[in-house]
Amino acid sequence: MVSTDRGGGLMRADLLAEPVPGLDEALAVVEAFDRTLIGGLLRPQPTQAAALTELAAAVAGTPLASLVAEAVEKAAVGAASEDHLLALAAARTALLGAIHDALTTRVDEATGRGRAGQPAAKPGAFEAVNLLAAARAWLADLARAGWQGIDHDLVSGAGQVVSAMLPDPALRRPATLLDGFAAELAACCPGAALERFPVRRWADLWSRAMMLTHPGAGGSPAMEAVTGRLLPLGVDLHEHATAVQAQVHAVFEPADGSSPRLVRASVSAPKPDTVVGVGVWQLLRPHMSLPAAAGDGRSMHLTDMPITAEGDLIWSDAHARLGEPADAFATARVALPGAGAGAIAPLDRHPAVIAVPVFLEDYAVQRDDGRLAFTVAGQRLPVDADRIPSAGPLTPDAVATSSACIGLLRWDAGSFRVQPLAVETVVKKKTVAIHAGAWAGGTADKPAVKAEQAATEAVRVLRERAGKLLRT
Repeated sequence: MVSTDRGGGLMRADLLAEPVPGLDEALAVVEAFDRTLIGGLLRPQPTQAAALTELAAAVAGTPLASLVAEAVEKAAVGAASEDHLLALAAARTALLGAIHDALTTRVDEATGRGRAGQPAAKPGAFEAVNLLAAARAWLADLARAGWQGIDHDLVSGAGQVVSAMLPDPALRRPATLLDGFAAELAACCPGAALERFPVRRWADLWSRAMMLTHPGAGGSPAMEAVTGRLLPLGVDLHEHATAVQAQVHAVFEPADGSSPRLVRASVSAPKPDTVVGVGVWQLLRPHMSLPAAAGDGRSMHLTDMPITAEGDLIWSDAHARLGEPADAFATARVALPGAGAGAIAPLDRHPAVIAVPVFLEDYAVQRDDGRLAFTVAGQRLPVDADRIPSAGPLTPDAVATSSACIGLLRWDAGSFRVQPLAVETVVKKKTVAIHAGAWAGGTADKPAVKAEQAATEAVRVLRERAGKLLRT
């Protein structure tokens, strides 16, 4: 909660604690459908047929009603075609989209910020239909076999499809998804030996992949060029064994004086699994100047920078120059409350993508069994400390002693929670700001310097070895 007399606006934390009508019922339908994919749809059991019927009932009042009803009828007797399975994936996607919309509406009410309407999109090309059909056929085989029925022969069937799709830029998005999904499945084969399954995750990947195999679904978002000042709020670092991404959340002030808007800019890079912690920054710095500017507390001036209707900057250093110092907490107090959020494309509407920048202060901190929570205006708001990266100086201990926080409001495990990006805390009787992305531009911290030097040497050796392999 931020007091209005301090320039930050007012967040209705009580709204985040109130139940969202219909949310639990919708989630129950999704969960029931997801469980049908464990045993597969080749020979459905009565419990699976009942879950499919619930899915059809949930979309009975939508344009999908007749398609899904037919698909459920066929799937319940093990006779679902690829088109029928696509309809089931569409129903699940629509239901999660409705959940996403209900949650974002609640967030907008709590923050008092507006949101743009649904963005227009350029339809995708209808080329390479045969490759999309091949991908859909593999996904259909997965659904019929179920997670318990996967084996290396079934999973390896994605290899040729992915190899054929990757050279085509228009198909790279579904190809990358299929490649990663197949790799996860391969690591868990045979499915019959597994005791537990990542049910929601694999159902998410399967349904999204199915949707992207529909010709025209992978259309490019509407784009425009913007000019103005970019004020970073914080850096959200995503790290995987073989890849790393830094996503900078910021407020953009257009040069024409129109309303400020919330924007994001991301940079990604492949990485060796031996490069971890602060070492990942060296992989990102050559590709984008913004994380370093955010880490150093500087604004940036953009000229004709491409941006999507969803608020994602298609970053190019050629369209940006370093600006004056810009304190993220001053931005959060003054500019953030009036910044409008972008719309979300239909296929991207999912509770997992909710990540709304918020500013909190005047809260109390609770720490129970190592779990952190803020008490905001009398309401408990869990802190997602597990998302704090090890590649920066921000720690759970710093959050626990903080008096103000810039974070991302997320929804996970049935409740809203905040992921800290930066906090204000007292160190040696002085209020200081600690940012998760403070080391993006470099650091004088001795342990961090040693870790980055070690990562630099590891990357150098790997590049040298790769070069030798390519020359032989």
